[in-house]
Amino acid sequence: MPEHTKISFNHRKDISDYSDLVEMLFPGNRNQQHAAVCIFFELKWTDCLVSKMADFETRYNISRRILQRARAKLSRLGLIEHISYLNNRYGGQSGWKLSCRFENALTQLGLKCAGFRNTKISSEEKDFMLVQFADARRGIGKRKNSPIDQGDTF
Repeated sequence: MPEHTKISFNHRKDISDYSDLVEMLFPGNRNQQHAAVCIFFELKWTDCLVSKMADFETRYNISRRILQRARAKLSRLGLIEHISYLNNRYGGQSGWKLSCRFENALTQLGLKCAGFRNTKISSEEKDFMLVQFADARRGIGKRKNSPIDQGDTF
């Protein structure tokens, strides 16, 4: 079963620091927001990799479950990443660090969206075919529960 990552873009306020960012990434959950801010703080101001985050539990009074859930979501989004001891670039060290995957993905998404507006590199026929594919996919979900697909035709 896929795990859902909820992000709230409902409020349009300026993001001035990472506390505003985690408020958007963890809507309505102050405990996970606090844990994410602590993770960002520690990863930002350390000179090397953070080998284990278990120390954050006692230092910042965070439960293990909240810390793990915040860490997992930040990792899924590409804001932090785990470096294995097998990675030669870090000389056998392992731990957590801030990542640039999220930033790169947003840049690529922005460029792709700008390309979608360009009519010179696209064809109207191809775009109409994509609309038809989306409509066909929508119809598949409706047909799954129909008696014909369940074998109850007779």
